[in-house]
Amino acid sequence: MQLRPITWERLGDTLADHLDARVPGDGSPWLKVAVDGAPAARTGEFAGRIAAGLRLRGRTVHAVDTSGFLRPASLRFEYGKQDPDTYFDGWFDTGALWREVFGPLEAGGSGRVLPDLWDPATDRATRSPYVQLPPGGVLLVHGPLLLGRWFPFDLTVHVRLSRGALARRTEESEQWTLPAFVRYEDEVGPSEAADVVVRADDARHPAWAGLPSA
Repeated sequence: MQLRPITWERLGDTLADHLDARVPGDGSPWLKVAVDGAPAARTGEFAGRIAAGLRLRGRTVHAVDTSGFLRPASLRFEYGKQDPDTYFDGWFDTGALWREVFGPLEAGGSGRVLPDLWDPATDRATRSPYVQLPPGGVLLVHGPLLLGRWFPFDLTVHVRLSRGALARRTEESEQWTLPAFVRYEDEVGPSEAADVVVRADDARHPAWAGLPSA
């Protein structure tokens, strides 16, 4: 895979242009986009750049952070608070994401998306109101371990960190999650599965492989 240097600003604008011209592939009027990467990759910041570019182009955007769809502590910590296998396949409530985020955006859906479901700090439901995404709107889902789950994304972006960069940039208290990302690389292969790959080992100087071919 050949990677070319680019700035975050230009990358956000390029992806916004690409998405603004794109038609959803499942017959629904909403585009669904993943910005996948470990917490150290700061996918929320990058998703924010894409969202800002789309809004400048007149598109309505709703961003969903998967940290708002964690499962209750009793399920996340069933095998201890630092179990990487549970982090890999048991921390995030994929069923709720299907039901509350992707289901309403299927063809003929209501467009009413739940922005978040669970507050990990209080370990209670957030009770946030639904957000109405009008036809032509764009859903941006950002967070870790998004690929390989059959979510119906129209475009997937993987912000890649090498194992060394991931270890350096992951906070001490979160180092226990690193084996989960090794497993993700081995079992899912996000750099091969994603439509767009961005290397962010140097947070100031990203590089990317370009847009998917038509």
